[in-house]
Amino acid sequence: MSTPDIEVTKRLAEWVCGSDFDTVPGAVRDEAARTLLNWMGCAVGGSRHESVDITLRALGSFMGQPQASVLGRTERVDVLHAALLNGVGSHVFDFDDTHLQTIIHPAGPVASALVPLAEHRAVSGGDFLHALILGVEVECRIGNAVYPDHYDVGWHITGTAGIFGAAAAAGRLLGLDVQHMCWALAGAATQAAGLREMFGTMLKPLHIGRAAQNGLAAALLAAEGLTGSERAIEAPRGFARVLSTKQDYGAICDGLGDSYETLLNTYKPYPCGVVIHPSLDGCISLKRRHGLTGEDIESVELRVHPLVLELTGNKTPGTGLQGKFSVYHAVGAALVLGRVGVAEFSDEVVRDPRVTAVRDRVSAVVDNNIREAGAVVTIRLKDGRTVEEAVEQASGSLECPLSDEDMDAKVHALADPLLGAASTGELIRACREVAELEDAGALARAATPAAS
Repeated sequence: MSTPDIEVTKRLAEWVCGSDFDTVPGAVRDEAARTLLNWMGCAVGGSRHESVDITLRALGSFMGQPQASVLGRTERVDVLHAALLNGVGSHVFDFDDTHLQTIIHPAGPVASALVPLAEHRAVSGGDFLHALILGVEVECRIGNAVYPDHYDVGWHITGTAGIFGAAAAAGRLLGLDVQHMCWALAGAATQAAGLREMFGTMLKPLHIGRAAQNGLAAALLAAEGLTGSERAIEAPRGFARVLSTKQDYGAICDGLGDSYETLLNTYKPYPCGVVIHPSLDGCISLKRRHGLTGEDIESVELRVHPLVLELTGNKTPGTGLQGKFSVYHAVGAALVLGRVGVAEFSDEVVRDPRVTAVRDRVSAVVDNNIREAGAVVTIRLKDGRTVEEAVEQASGSLECPLSDEDMDAKVHALADPLLGAASTGELIRACREVAELEDAGALARAATPAAS
């Protein structure tokens, strides 16, 4: 649909304001709770990263009253800066959820805005979960309308579309009417930002933090009557026309309330670019099946989808953050260490001579017949043998999802060092039972060391 025959922004606002939680299918609620749980683990686990420390040092003296928690830490800050800091922490490991259709990380902007707001203003768990579902729907539908053109030109879509999700979700918790919700979406549209050039640096997770902070601010400003265009998405000088050569407004408005993007969300088993995951599955499988060591390997050839080299083609990463966007490093670490977790993307492992030696023997070629969730790994050994693994569906994909047990183990691995195993277990239960909570502020309390 090249030109809108409906008022897209208003239609979206009407749906967000008028949605009834009782009509949301149980499967959507359950998946939203999993989305929340995965995000909580990532936010707590990433909370002590240098990126969060730097943000606190740089902005701490400008922060307001201690209204909300920085998850995983003892500091309390104002609600807007809590959204920023929790957004940065939740994304810094690149371990958060992924809407594969757009490569948006849905929970980051939305949950990062909602958790401090719910801590500051009493809301029920049901209202919180409903707002999370609505925010994810808004950001992913807007993403669907402009992807891939918007992404291909260099916009980081989690930052640009995610701010709409944060504004809509926060606006719902604030009780905005349609007029004020339109203004909240306008506030999001005019602040939409984030450049793919920042991938592999500390500014990438800042995109998520700012999307959360500025989306929440857009809703708060709208609540007080700060006006904006009521056609902020679809107008000739609005978001979709300015930031993309593709505008599919039907992807935003068609089927609202009948289908939910939350059901298309996925969760990473590895803390790196999702397009690397099929290659990692193949390498880990071959290493375990044949008992391979780094010294056994003569060369590694990867046949991959084009996006793999576009997004993760860095052959010589120098830092852990850069390593998350290097299929070469990730494969080298997998073959040497047999695992790919948070520690394998530290600066030390990226520079480990054992890993770099294997990394330098990895080549990757594009195969247009391979899907994004697939890869073929061929390893030539020094003894003359060749072993190969074809991966059709990566672990963590819709076709091969993480189990609840895998999800719990992931969250425990991320949060136990900061909260302790018992408190992490309580956090897991709170997330899974969020719809039953009388006070959604309990989520933040369960995710801070003071609660342990």
